[in-house]
Amino acid sequence: MSATTSSRLDSGASAVVLVYSQRDEVRNAVRSAVGRRPAADAPRIEWVECANYSQVKDQLDSGDIDLAILDGDAQPTGGVGLCRQFKNEITDCPPIMVTLLRQVDRWLAAWSQADGVLLRPFDPVIAASTVADILRTRDSAIPLIR
Repeated sequence: MSATTSSRLDSGASAVVLVYSQRDEVRNAVRSAVGRRPAADAPRIEWVECANYSQVKDQLDSGDIDLAILDGDAQPTGGVGLCRQFKNEITDCPPIMVTLLRQVDRWLAAWSQADGVLLRPFDPVIAASTVADILRTRDSAIPLIR
């Protein structure tokens, strides 16, 4: 996390959250379940939507993303594989969550090194709580100055 990101989250202004799926209805469902402010003590969310791999890569490379939520069932490039790739290739990778259709696929999320999992259909209480917890953890981490 850059010093700029740390101070932005400390001030409570906003957190930039990327949501990736090639399906618009999945992106909308994530945004609706999490909301604009997932908890009273969490920052307000600015959503960045991505529908393909190159958009996700460009956004993560920018260093402006505080959390990424990737659709594990996206086509042709699934969020589980992308999560593992980004965790292994990006220095100071932001936290990444994956969405899954089945509880039994949680092992894939563990393999991908995901920081969190959201199961579909999304429960708004669980989704907001999980996102808020990850944003709080990210905010309390030691900042990396590039």
